[in-house]
Amino acid sequence: MYILGDIGNTETKIFLISINNKIIRKLIFTTKDINQNKLDKLFVYFKIDYKRLKKILFCSVVPKSFNMIKKFLSKKTKIKCHEVKDLNLKSLIRVKANYKQVGSDRLTNAISLMNNKNNFIILDFGTATTFDVLIKNTYVGGIIAPGVRLSLNTLSDRATLIPKIDLKMIKNVIGNNTISAVRSGFFWGYAGLIDNIINLIKKETRKSFKIIITGGFSNLFKNSIKTKVNHNKDITINGLIKISKLIK
Repeated sequence: MYILGDIGNTETKIFLISINNKIIRKLIFTTKDINQNKLDKLFVYFKIDYKRLKKILFCSVVPKSFNMIKKFLSKKTKIKCHEVKDLNLKSLIRVKANYKQVGSDRLTNAISLMNNKNNFIILDFGTATTFDVLIKNTYVGGIIAPGVRLSLNTLSDRATLIPKIDLKMIKNVIGNNTISAVRSGFFWGYAGLIDNIINLIKKETRKSFKIIITGGFSNLFKNSIKTKVNHNKDITINGLIKISKLIK
């Protein structure tokens, strides 16, 4: 069995994977809530026979949380707890961007899709809204835009008369009250941002791309933008499975 995990700014996902790469169990919790006591309780759910573990691998953008989980698992098993960028990823993918500054989650997603035939733009609706550009087997770089949820919360926190709202699909562009006006601004604003950035990437690279979307708000926007997209909610875990083969 393997433990594979994705530690994001908002959520942490941990998977127990069988030797034939099937998900046995999955655990999702809020990253900021991680502590040793919570980890003890959460891992009871996994019912792990730690003696059967072969590999442990995480992609993480929160070093403090990764180190806490690493410390916890080191007490349970003698298996080394790896972070994606500690491995030789360059044997899997070429990286033209600044390697040290590219999040391990973004490289994991790119490795998940990479082949020598297709070009991809990976659009991830996380704490930030990120676009990653993959041309055949080369990670070229990307774009980081403000996250939808973070932007919504910031607006309501800073503007006294604007309440916290849930973002929903909205047909009309012109709102007739505060809530519908904010929903329209965010829904159509982000739809426009997405289409515009994708078109600019195509113009700059002079290439065509398959567009893959994932993350929290991907369901909301998958049918709401002009660009044809494919929805892939398992992109990160599939990337981790591929990368885990580097661990001998």
